[in-house]
Amino acid sequence: MPSFGIMTAQQQVGYQDVLRVWQEADAVPEIDHAWLFDHLLPIGGDPSGPILEGWTLLSALAAQTRRLRLGLLVTSNRFRPPAMLAKIAMTVDIVSGGRLDFGIGVGSRPGHPLAVREYTAHGLPFHDVDHAVGSLDEGLTVIKRLWTEAEPFDFDGEFVQVTGAFGSPGPVQRPYPPIMIGGRASATLRIAARHADLWNIAGGGPIDDLAARSALLDRYCEKIGRDPAEITRSIHLGVSYDDPAHTRAKIAEALAAGFEHVILSVPDPYPQGVARWLADEVIIPGR
Repeated sequence: MPSFGIMTAQQQVGYQDVLRVWQEADAVPEIDHAWLFDHLLPIGGDPSGPILEGWTLLSALAAQTRRLRLGLLVTSNRFRPPAMLAKIAMTVDIVSGGRLDFGIGVGSRPGHPLAVREYTAHGLPFHDVDHAVGSLDEGLTVIKRLWTEAEPFDFDGEFVQVTGAFGSPGPVQRPYPPIMIGGRASATLRIAARHADLWNIAGGGPIDDLAARSALLDRYCEKIGRDPAEITRSIHLGVSYDDPAHTRAKIAEALAAGFEHVILSVPDPYPQGVARWLADEVIIPGR
């Protein structure tokens, strides 16, 4: 049975705008999950417009919703050290009563000017692809250990080092919140094969291309002896208020290609009742 979620990219909007949509969605049973994104400066609209930090906002929304699963699509592994990120995510899982899906990826690709400015504006290093990929793999190893091990431990990796790390009290969900890895690059898919419970890809391209990336993930799973069926296939689709039929057609393609976890991004400004509209005009007829 497919699941459907709503995404509100928290740029060019205020806290009350996002809170209203999430509380509306929490009361709409056809919407199973809700998502923010992880950027520090706007990547759409006015480049100097407002934007809210993702994990802080997610914790606030977790405290004011009751049913929706929730997460970031997806956390940039480059913004926060993995042990700190593990603590942040654990806290959100506790606040939400065990509703977190932990979305993570390598972060924005090098050379993208709107991405690079996020790092320089916040004094963050912007490493090359090899560093981004390697640190994601090692970071997820540390994060999972922090969520599952009762005793402090050391980790001396090529990219990640911690000494005396421990994660008490641990997340509500055991052994840990489901891990969603987002991305399409081969290196990211190899990491997904090792660590992911869900894998997400942006759905803007031809469905045959997206299905090919999913098949590549299957092959990487098989190489390490993992059943590919253990990883739920997730797709992120944009929504047009003027042409919901187009989104319904994209959903039909995605479901036929094996993507059973569908995240629908609603553009701002958000109309009143947008969550109910999404269910009635897109999700119910698109199932």
